[in-house]
This record gives sequence, structure tokens and C-alpha cells, in this order.
Amino acid sequence: QVQLVESGGGLVQAGGSLRLSCAASGRTFSSYAMGWFRQAPGKEREFVAVIARSGTITYYADSVKGRFTITRDNAKNTVYLQMNSLGPDDTAVYYCATTTWRVGIPRFATEYEYWGQGTQVTVSS
Repeated sequence: QVQLVESGGGLVQAGGSLRLSCAASGRTFSSYAMGWFRQAPGKEREFVAVIARSGTITYYADSVKGRFTITRDNAKNTVYLQMNSLGPDDTAVYYCATTTWRVGIPRFATEYEYWGQGTQVTVSS
């Protein structure tokens, strides 16, 4: 069992930055790859980024590539999402989640097991 708690969301103007954190409980954090998803009102939950167990491999959705950076600190059981050049289309609830990441790139929510409660990010124009 893994419990995930996101933080760092808030209201920011377009062009601004935010850094989200996701703190995990338990001693098995480093055994999971970690992903970030987001869900805007009326839309499906969409993949944002994923990072491998070691932190050496990352993948991003095309919509955030070059603006967002996912990192992790296994000593602190925490994964981060640095978000720069934010725009109104980035407004959503952001979730972190665990995945075993055996093959391919885990872009679908069904490939993730444990989820946090989400943190709201609102970007004003």
C-alpha cells in the first residue's frame, strides 16, 4: 500500500511557474515509476509525464514538453513537477500516481495503481 499526497498547486498568471510535489508513504517508493496526470473540468484524465524508478528516464506529453520537468528524490520519497510558461490550458487538477512500468510508455491511467487526491492548478489569462 502506498499513500500519495500532492501539494504546490494554486493560482498563477499565464506565463508563470509552479512546482508540484507528491510525497509518498512507505519504504517502497523507489520500486515504482511515478507519473503525473491532470484532469480539467469536463475532460478525461490525461497523461502529463512519467519518471522511471531511478529517475534517469522521463517522458512527457507533447502538450507540456519543453515546459514541464519531472524529477524525483528517492531519499525523500517525493516526486516533483516543475511547470513553467503556464497557460490557461494547463488549468486542471493534477494527480500523481505509481506505475510498475514494465513495457512501453505508461500513458494511460489504467496502467497506474495508487493515486493521490490531486492538487488544483489554475492559470489566469
